Amino acid sequence: MSGTVDFDLGSLSANQQEALQQYTDVTSQEVKDAIPLLERSQWNIAIAKFFDGEAPDPLAEAQAAHDSIPRTAARHETLHESFLEADSRPYRPQRRPQTEPAPRVVPQPSVLYRTPFLVAILFAPFQMGYKILGGIFRSLLYFFSFLPRSIWPRVVPSSIRKGLRQTSGRRVTLPKETVRRFKRDFEEEYGAHGLPFYEGGHAQALDAAKKDLKFLLMVLISPEHDDTDSFVRNTLLSPQVVNFVNDPANNIILWGGNVLDSEAYQVAREYGCLKYPFSCLVCLTPKEGSTRMGIVKRLVGPMTPDAYITGIQNALTKHGPDLNAVRAERTAQEVARNLRSQQDSAYERSLALDRERARQKREAAAAAAAAEKRAQEEAEAAARHQKLRQQWRKWRATTVAPEPDASVKDAVRLAITMPVSSGGGRVIRRFNSQTTLEELYAFVECYDLLQEGLSDEKVGKPADYEHKYAFHIASVMPRETFEPSETTTIAEKMGRGGSLVVEDISLDDQAQDE
Repeated sequence: MSGTVDFDLGSLSANQQEALQQYTDVTSQEVKDAIPLLERSQWNIAIAKFFDGEAPDPLAEAQAAHDSIPRTAARHETLHESFLEADSRPYRPQRRPQTEPAPRVVPQPSVLYRTPFLVAILFAPFQMGYKILGGIFRSLLYFFSFLPRSIWPRVVPSSIRKGLRQTSGRRVTLPKETVRRFKRDFEEEYGAHGLPFYEGGHAQALDAAKKDLKFLLMVLISPEHDDTDSFVRNTLLSPQVVNFVNDPANNIILWGGNVLDSEAYQVAREYGCLKYPFSCLVCLTPKEGSTRMGIVKRLVGPMTPDAYITGIQNALTKHGPDLNAVRAERTAQEVARNLRSQQDSAYERSLALDRERARQKREAAAAAAAAEKRAQEEAEAAARHQKLRQQWRKWRATTVAPEPDASVKDAVRLAITMPVSSGGGRVIRRFNSQTTLEELYAFVECYDLLQEGLSDEKVGKPADYEHKYAFHIASVMPRETFEPSETTTIAEKMGRGGSLVVEDISLDDQAQDE
């Protein structure tokens, strides 16, 4: 692998890529020649070996000599020797995850601190010199822009290039505004396209991929790189790649960024981007953690559309079954949750129905008890009223004036037809001319008691009782109904005599009158 020209930089870790970048910046050596030396140096002291020359590794020689010594197996090994042998064994690190963790990048707003006035005056000359020096270097870069970018490390130091690159950044905006600006610049540069760029920041895109169990394809481009234009036009905007990304069966969320923007620059640093164009495929890795997002594929540098699709497809084929298993598990959990929710809902409805039935039963029982109590109260009230009514009739019968003698000249002779409830019949009786209509009503009300004869028992008028007559007295010809009155006399209404009829009042009529 170390001798091949087409080396896959995506297989290197972030630390290895950073070591490679530092080594090539300092030594200006080709990548194919730098990687073998870095591998022999354990990616650590390759720069020193490049300038000082490679020397024998004492540690490697001692290890080889130790391994070449034959070791005789002891027949009688004590427990203490076993512990010593266990302590002398080389440390075996735990198995590392197959994928690198995908960091969740949230752009940090730039904080401006106001420099004290005295400090600003003190460092004003240095600031002015820095600006002049930066202007000189930018002028040099402008005049030498015809040179290939591959020889820039030999012309301009890496620290100055990083400083110039950072000064060319654009104004920091919100993630959504940054994405809109990226899409607008992308369309202005390359025209209309069919790529479904995600409408949100990197953190939102990563959360959406984790939630929906999809693959997040991040594309970082640098307008200053020579291969950016050809990669976008020939590879990223090719019909094969556009159709592949838009295919719903692939479950891909596409997020793009320009490294001149703050968020994309932070993403490039977090994901160890050392060469452009840079593409990275991220997805959920359930075998390494239930919520862990891992980097499953890096696509670095220019490549053909077929190679680009093949690299992504291999990662989809490798990690797709794991996502399908998690998706099936979530579906089963959702089905179980829905079933449990339906059961709970049915139980709640049944419980509510039982509660309603119990409430109706309690209300019916309470209504029946109230009706029974009301009927009992009404019966007791009716019995009490009847008792008071009988007491009042007995008392009133004792106060009815007796019939005057025939010698009384101003007596009024009345023929009264009694109601059917009292046995009917016709009663002829003389009354004093000053007898009131209420006295006439009392005579009719107590007629049966007067016929039976009064007892010697003294009966008083009942307290808190108002007697109401259950009949009307009316004249026959002409028809006129007389109400009980304590001021109107029968002589005023009937003169010397007349015929009267007593009519019972029904309960409805009585209630209406009341």
